[in-house]
Amino acid sequence: MGIASSDGVILANEVSTYTPEKGGIHPREAARHHAMEIGEVIARALERAGLEAGDIDIVAFSRGPGLGPCLRTGATAARALASYLGVPLVGVNHCVAHIEIGRLSSGAEDPLTLYVSGGNTIVAGFEAGRYRVYGETLDIAVGNCLDVFAREAGLPYPGGPAVERMALKGERLIPLPYVVKGMDLSFTGLLTAAIQELRRGCWRLEDLCYSLQEVAYAMLGEVTERALAHTRKPELLLTGGVAANRRLRSIIQSIAEEHGATPHYVPTAYATDNGAMIAWTGILAYTHGVTTPLERSHIDSDWRIDEVEAPWRREGSRPELEIRRDEGAEPRGSKMVLISKGAEADLWLDEDWNGRRVIIKRRVKKSYRHPKLDERLRRYRTAHEAEVIHRAKRAGVSTPIIYQVDPEGMEIVMQYVEGVRVREALEGLSQEERINLFRLIGVKAGRLHGAGIIHGDLTTSNIIWNGRSPIFIDFGLAELSREAEKRGVDLHLMRRMLMSTHFPHVKELSTAFEEGYRNIMGAEAEEAIRRMREIERRGRYVKRENDMDADG
Repeated sequence: MGIASSDGVILANEVSTYTPEKGGIHPREAARHHAMEIGEVIARALERAGLEAGDIDIVAFSRGPGLGPCLRTGATAARALASYLGVPLVGVNHCVAHIEIGRLSSGAEDPLTLYVSGGNTIVAGFEAGRYRVYGETLDIAVGNCLDVFAREAGLPYPGGPAVERMALKGERLIPLPYVVKGMDLSFTGLLTAAIQELRRGCWRLEDLCYSLQEVAYAMLGEVTERALAHTRKPELLLTGGVAANRRLRSIIQSIAEEHGATPHYVPTAYATDNGAMIAWTGILAYTHGVTTPLERSHIDSDWRIDEVEAPWRREGSRPELEIRRDEGAEPRGSKMVLISKGAEADLWLDEDWNGRRVIIKRRVKKSYRHPKLDERLRRYRTAHEAEVIHRAKRAGVSTPIIYQVDPEGMEIVMQYVEGVRVREALEGLSQEERINLFRLIGVKAGRLHGAGIIHGDLTTSNIIWNGRSPIFIDFGLAELSREAEKRGVDLHLMRRMLMSTHFPHVKELSTAFEEGYRNIMGAEAEEAIRRMREIERRGRYVKRENDMDADG
């Protein structure tokens, strides 16, 4: 139970924590606990705030996303209290509330936010009235991953802090799956592999916890850095239950410094689920004309963050950030110009490389990743990207020409491609031109998939438009596969980027893209598109009835 004032002062933040005797959270038992404790918690909050019930002006509650039984208990109590006091009721999105309490408590204004908890793993930023999702988990949340592993290992609940304590004693990095797909990521393979290694009994538990944490957080770091480079937000905010982890905080600090952004962290008191975040977000909504009539105050367990209007937010600025250049960073030559600094690599323009104008893609060390993991990823991606680009070109997809590959130096020298990224090009095109372009992009995506190539980061930032043909770039996350699920993820990345960046044109451009894709893929297109829709329906909140773990 939280109480906040309209000037942003948290007057009370009382909790009564439900802790299961064993395993994860059981939704019905948690709801029963909430029902038994809610009256006492409200009384304590009012006492701490020095208020009477009649001093309350509005009542806010979490409508979702979350566990149905727990949400219903909170909503029922909120309705009863609002009716008794005769004050307005405001339904709040749980994910938005985590961001808003992070902004309030840290002083962040317009951050890119990494929100990590037992139920959510989302990279989001405010854009045109809503929090847009740039990246997310495709299966379970990172907090759930850590909790399930901890339970298997016999560690105390909650699992996230227990794994962190054990990881501090670890020394050896055990090879585990590292699964990043553009700005999305997947934890099920990592969790399965970690549990298998645990059951084999060949490693110290401390080393397994260390390895699990290093790989999981490096994945989070990479997708966050990619989204930060894409959005150019001036601030980076870490919030949610897992935000208390010191290793993850150090990763966020490193990424923010690398890109000239200001790092912010939600205080530990407001990291896990709390009433203060609901109270404050309820005030923001109410003071901007948002209320929830009793007859429409039903919960929504799958309420997505990007479905919520945020009228209290003004359009955030997206300044051109100055790229920090470390002394001695230039690979070679005096005509090198750093033109882009991303999560995957730095891009240098060389105006006279053996008489050619070229791009040198240099995979630099990432200090937030374990050195062995970092070297393995950079070496593999350098060689693999060059191979995939050659395959794509043979499949009839326009790509830059590769002039030189240096796996030891983690560099690729490639043709400088004239044109602009599709992301920027769309603004200067008519709607008819946009539709024709996306139909053509769909054709080229179909050629990639038909040749067994999954791009891995299929977005409008990784396609260049020269006025004649779309040129596909950045195959660093590509893989060779004909699986419908992986094709569906590729299509999902494109559609999700349209929703987060080019939202006014989503329907028309998505339809044109699918038309072009079907023209090439034929019957196989339907299964890939079906998988894409299925991935979208999986939602942002991972629910496992009778086996749900709380914030890590």
